[in-house]
Amino acid sequence: MRALSAPVELYILRHGEAGKRLATGSTDSKRTLTVTGEKEVREIANALFDLGVKLDFIATSPLARARQTAEIVAKKLKVKKGKFELWDELKPEESRLALYSKLELFKPGDSVMVVGHEPYLSSLVRDLVFDGQGGGRIALKKAGLAKVNVTSLRPKAKGELRWLLTPRHMKRMQEES
Repeated sequence: MRALSAPVELYILRHGEAGKRLATGSTDSKRTLTVTGEKEVREIANALFDLGVKLDFIATSPLARARQTAEIVAKKLKVKKGKFELWDELKPEESRLALYSKLELFKPGDSVMVVGHEPYLSSLVRDLVFDGQGGGRIALKKAGLAKVNVTSLRPKAKGELRWLLTPRHMKRMQEES
């Protein structure tokens, strides 16, 4: 078993509100954030900044709405060039096992954000927290954020849920600070 000497801080962010699905035959991958979605993501980025969150790396689904979400956060948190990548493993239909292989590249103590889609991300949180046993139900709202301290990736991914926040929670936290 590959237990980590210190957890990898994994921030799991669902993209903000996106435009409606377009007519049949159009590409879902090109849907962008709405004005409301951009505003929510900026509020989340500001709240993360106010909390002193520092990210070593951001990986995002290449779909437009996720990429935009990740770019807003990266800009606010000043994520260095070369520490931001598009990962096909974060597309909605991809395998989480492939994602776990990529996450193994990080060192204990690293702080990493992944940005993607539902229901993929809620399943990711559930796998990590409930040891792949299918227990519990987790729903990541649009622009919702989870923080999981990942303690192991093989033979099973394991972690401890630290946060599960909606955009409303983040906005309140920012108003109170």
